Amino acid sequence: MRPDQEIIKRWIEPNSHVLDLGCGDGSLLANLKETNNVKGIGLEIDEDKIQTCIERGINVIDQNLDDGLANFQPDSFDTVLLAQTLQALSHPDRLIDEMLRIGHRGIVTFPNFGNWKSRLYLASKGRMPVSKFMPHAWYNTPNIHFCTVRDFDALCEEKGIKVLERTVVDSQHEDSWAMRLFPNLFGEIALYHIARK
Repeated sequence: MRPDQEIIKRWIEPNSHVLDLGCGDGSLLANLKETNNVKGIGLEIDEDKIQTCIERGINVIDQNLDDGLANFQPDSFDTVLLAQTLQALSHPDRLIDEMLRIGHRGIVTFPNFGNWKSRLYLASKGRMPVSKFMPHAWYNTPNIHFCTVRDFDALCEEKGIKVLERTVVDSQHEDSWAMRLFPNLFGEIALYHIARK
């Protein structure tokens, strides 16, 4: 599992119902099923990743997240996950609303475009950052909505969303005292555990 998934795993109750939006190859759901007895469903649009999920025994639905989650009833899940997908959505604010409509809690992770490395790259080169962590050029990136920790905090405040826990880590998924003190400046990846107020 990716290190950020280990953090996510700590926030999910054993024996709970989980929906993973943009579940990829299903590795997180497979691990949660095995170790926490979680009953999970994944949503994914990549056919190869859907096939991998099926081979792993993961329940997966071929669904575009930009189409919304109207096919799910309110309070259908204990937790709804959105890991490293927020920035690729057409209407991320609407999907957050939908997550908290169908789930008691949500977990959202995203790259923090406000970190010092991105700021320095932009200031020194005058171009959108390209790195090992964000390897795409501005014209072929799947990221269409760049977000910072401060932006997401403001969104939660505007929508009356309760932040149960927030952590930021670097690209190796490690934290430091500097990241805890200045999360928007030093955090490269933000992880939020959220709920309705």
